[in-house]
Amino acid sequence: MSRNPSNPTRAIAGLAVTAVAVASLAACAPPGKKPAAPQARLASAHLSVDQLQKLAAGADPAQLGITPAAPPANGLPIPANAEAVGADALKINASRPFAAEPILPMRPFLLKTDAADRERAVHCLTQAIYYEAAREPLKGQQAVAQVVLNRVRHPAYPKTVCGVVYQGASLATGCQFTFTCDGALRWRPETDLWDRAEGVARKALAGYVDKDVGSATHYHAAYVAPYWAPTLVKMTQVGQHIFYRWTGAWGEPAAFTGRYSGREAMLTPAVLASAPEALPPEPRKVTLTLGGEARTYQVADAAASADQPAAGTIHAARRAPTPDEVRKINASLAAMEARMNGGAVLAQNTASPTGSSTGGR
Repeated sequence: MSRNPSNPTRAIAGLAVTAVAVASLAACAPPGKKPAAPQARLASAHLSVDQLQKLAAGADPAQLGITPAAPPANGLPIPANAEAVGADALKINASRPFAAEPILPMRPFLLKTDAADRERAVHCLTQAIYYEAAREPLKGQQAVAQVVLNRVRHPAYPKTVCGVVYQGASLATGCQFTFTCDGALRWRPETDLWDRAEGVARKALAGYVDKDVGSATHYHAAYVAPYWAPTLVKMTQVGQHIFYRWTGAWGEPAAFTGRYSGREAMLTPAVLASAPEALPPEPRKVTLTLGGEARTYQVADAAASADQPAAGTIHAARRAPTPDEVRKINASLAAMEARMNGGAVLAQNTASPTGSSTGGR
């Protein structure tokens, strides 16, 4: 799955072969074989932009002259994007708690486009489900599909299904979904598993919402501990995948404002070589409690205009007072407090106690 939540891609130049992390399920090894023990896979070479574009459109790898990559090799170096793999990763992942916040469901994704775009979108989403979770339970496949569609809607990612799935695929270490750059596409899918994944894809594009993962935009296999995991909100685990969302407001359903753009065939070199867009800094917020009621306000930039303040916004002062001004303000407040306290004491001393005798006559 995603290896770069917001960082630039890291190219490893000068290597004819590249060791990459299996951030997808071990079952995404060559179809027809039982999943081997989780380990890194060896990619013999990256596919060209033209090959990637045709594979996204549904071309047969054999017709493109793509031959299977070398079989999995032992003793590969730990990839740069992982803190650990295997048993060490399991321990690291177990030590990081899941967030206590509730998982909020997303709106249904209803694909409205022409027949050609629809079939390309179905194919790309099926590829993601198949190569990332071919042997996962149904819920695991539905969770992967939800992440892809969440990304289509999020401002940080491309606005097509194929664009999201193949983002960064032409880079050595920049692909967002591991199968697009680790050699997995050189293997023809197993028919039964492919048909099952396609059914999940069509259902997701027709509005099915997986509420288990909510607004998740990232995941990784439980036996991998990626460097980016601590920077995101750990939400839940479904099958062998652990799911995450962006922190703060960017991880809430309200942030997913992007609109599907269509034109799935436009899988450009820019998309194939791109990393997620950098997200803008989140606004600073404060929570105030008055009369037992807590309200959260956004603190506006000091340089912003306060002529028409927005509801729920606190406008900070345009400039901080000088130390001398602070002293004068404090002295003025102290004098006012002294006068008020003095008046209260005087009034108390001159008032007649209730029910006191003034002498009999």
